[in-house]
Amino acid sequence: MYEVVGVRFKKAGKIYYFDPGDWDLSYNDAVIVETTRGVEYGKVVIGKKTVDDNDVVQPLRKVLRAATPEDKIQVEKNRADARKALKICEKKVEEHGLEMKLVDVEYTFDRNKIIFYFTADGRVDFRELVKDLAAVFRTRIELRQIGVRDEAKMLGGIGPCGRMLCCSTFLGDFEPVSIKMAKDQNLSLNPAKISGVCGRLMCCLKYENEMYETAKQNLPDIGEIINVHYGTGRVVGLNILEKLVQIELIEEGKVIEYTLDELIEEGAVTSQATK
Repeated sequence: MYEVVGVRFKKAGKIYYFDPGDWDLSYNDAVIVETTRGVEYGKVVIGKKTVDDNDVVQPLRKVLRAATPEDKIQVEKNRADARKALKICEKKVEEHGLEMKLVDVEYTFDRNKIIFYFTADGRVDFRELVKDLAAVFRTRIELRQIGVRDEAKMLGGIGPCGRMLCCSTFLGDFEPVSIKMAKDQNLSLNPAKISGVCGRLMCCLKYENEMYETAKQNLPDIGEIINVHYGTGRVVGLNILEKLVQIELIEEGKVIEYTLDELIEEGAVTSQATK
């Protein structure tokens, strides 16, 4: 068992566990920690708690100290310099004729490294670009290629729902989203309607998927043949949320709508609780 605090370095970024040591830390406290990238400035988003060994990535690093007002000033300076670095790098990319799109730039807190994030259709040979950037900034340079989802998370924007993008406001990690989720929710499979601004399937398809899967466990499948009071019929429609089933009687061609409770009462389907 370990006593840890959860620290986040970016808005809606991934949460990492650190050993708080003797520091009295609580939610929203700013801290200075050492990461694989170097010394970083972050905020506590999970107060002190105890977690199992399996929940900790070894080695568990310690919080170096609580952040000071001077550290906050340093962070703001780093952000301002990063914006200038972005413009310089854009010019260098153009000079080298590289097929890449710069998305964001950040300094590590200790300014030992500048990280340039970019997107590209394929592999990019940026070795000469790195040499030019190192000569200008005189520090370590890292160019990191990211995907379209990460780009949307960094840049932000407004989704089809009219709200700010989930990935840029509260989603720490991207979870797998499949076209099956859209099918289970009876959504239009038109890519324009189920894709986010990144061009990938919308993350929100995942939110209600578990509820739909649970609801479908009791409902028959489309095309299934079942026997009801009026005769034998084929399932031609489902309303999963309201648990309604449309059945077309084979002999009469008539469509009758049943509730799930009515089908269970008639013995046409079996309740999940009795399976």
